[in-house]
Amino acid sequence: MRIWLDPALYWQLGISDFIGSITSYFAYEDEGAVGVHSNRLYKRHICYAEGYGPNPSPDEPDCDCRYTDCSRSKYIVSPFSLQERVLSIWDHELRCAPDLYLARCDDTHWLACNPIDQGMVVVLDEEAHALLELFRSGHILKELAKQWANDTATDFDQPFVMHKVHLVALFVALGLIIDIYQYENSLPVASSYESRTLSAWLHVTNACNMRCSYCYISKNTEHMADDVGKRAIDAVFRSAIRAGYQQVRLKYAGGEPLLHFSEVLALHDYALQQAERYGLQLSATLLSNGAALIPRVIEQLKQRAISVAISLDGVGEDHDKQRPLLHGMGSFRLVDRAIMRLLEHDLIPHVNVTVSQRNLSGLPKLVAYLLEHDLPFSFSYYRENDCSATLADLQFSEGQMIAGMKAAFTCIEQHMTPRRVYSSLIDKASLAAPHHQTCGVGRNYLVIDQHGGVAKCQMEITQTITTIDAEDPLQDIRMQQAGAQVLDVDAKEGCRTCNWRYWCTGGCAVLTYRLTGRNDIRSPNCGIYKALFPEALRLEALRLLKYTYGL
Repeated sequence: MRIWLDPALYWQLGISDFIGSITSYFAYEDEGAVGVHSNRLYKRHICYAEGYGPNPSPDEPDCDCRYTDCSRSKYIVSPFSLQERVLSIWDHELRCAPDLYLARCDDTHWLACNPIDQGMVVVLDEEAHALLELFRSGHILKELAKQWANDTATDFDQPFVMHKVHLVALFVALGLIIDIYQYENSLPVASSYESRTLSAWLHVTNACNMRCSYCYISKNTEHMADDVGKRAIDAVFRSAIRAGYQQVRLKYAGGEPLLHFSEVLALHDYALQQAERYGLQLSATLLSNGAALIPRVIEQLKQRAISVAISLDGVGEDHDKQRPLLHGMGSFRLVDRAIMRLLEHDLIPHVNVTVSQRNLSGLPKLVAYLLEHDLPFSFSYYRENDCSATLADLQFSEGQMIAGMKAAFTCIEQHMTPRRVYSSLIDKASLAAPHHQTCGVGRNYLVIDQHGGVAKCQMEITQTITTIDAEDPLQDIRMQQAGAQVLDVDAKEGCRTCNWRYWCTGGCAVLTYRLTGRNDIRSPNCGIYKALFPEALRLEALRLLKYTYGL
């Protein structure tokens, strides 16, 4: 009876002590007992993936919450010891969770998860699957243990009995099985996790050395002056202090921020001074197209611990037809060179991929490239904007996107690596942990343009609500109720009964509002998400099976 788990997920959710304590209980072999401290059977039956765990924060350019603390689960499991967990459920009725998702991942293994609860993927062999299925009808663990011990009430400590008991306790911890008493009498859980981080998008310039077909910025030479930049940093820290945030995260963007790199460095150095002054943590990301990324720049980024996000939409022509240089030439060779330079300097970039009808057919080739170089990446679907609305060949149909993404998934399966990628494959959805809002817009996010105007979202950067000279720009943003609003997914029509809602969260609010005029309704891409979630989960299950310790 075997199961496969990713330990990084349990550390992230606070149950590492619980998982680790299994070693002392699975200390037996089929051939006979072994020492209590042996972990041979532990390694045999609890097969941990050698994956990277959750990808590092990509700080992608158009969503602020993926893999950051504002995307954390609303359900945090207490790190009970295994014995405490068993005792807490020993004489309670247990049943499979109503939102349990089970599916075959191959001929002999099943994947299981509860996307409404912990959302963690577990792989089961046939015996473990049968044990879980036993709880489709309610059972009291104590009575089952007695049956497993051949009705010998005093012999529950037989290894094979305790093995099953411990697996049941693990299933409860992972949300696959519920304690009916606790489930029916539990208090409502808070609908959102309050982030400890204030994020700010600093629009350094409108200038760019590329002319990407889907870009929402009207290009010109305007850029953020030095005094505006310092006042912007002051405004961010002023709001952070007032709201009680512990960390500030800055995104240097454009346009192409490398065209004004000296100003970026000056901004960041000033931000470091302010962070030290106020006792706050500071992190930062440079969002670049990569064309002007030279070794000297990379060295300066490393010195300041500024991470890098690079946009890459394909290999060769698939990238070039969507992201040409200013004068029309292809840019792939320059972006590829930038990525290789970053890797040579041990500064691993996060790759942002914008998927449109133009580059859908090239996704498998791009995925192979990304996996070959072991690059963290995420897919974002093209969103129409005022600058791109006349380009009909960018917009995809539901069927086109599903087919294109499934082709990319097939490539991932064929080139499986230890890196955990399934969490970032489906547009704005994040499968890293259940959450209620797609991004931090309207809550813990500021977008500051080159003039010092402050907007809610970079996709609406021309719709400024306040300025950096306001006493508290973040409060002004929070008070603004017009236009696109990021609502709790449970408040959205078509979402509140969906099993995938705490991963999808209803999609991008700006896109939904632009196409429907409503905030309280599911994403226009809902059908795509529902079709792809099972496929992404299967990829994670196959990864867990392939990269394990022990057998």
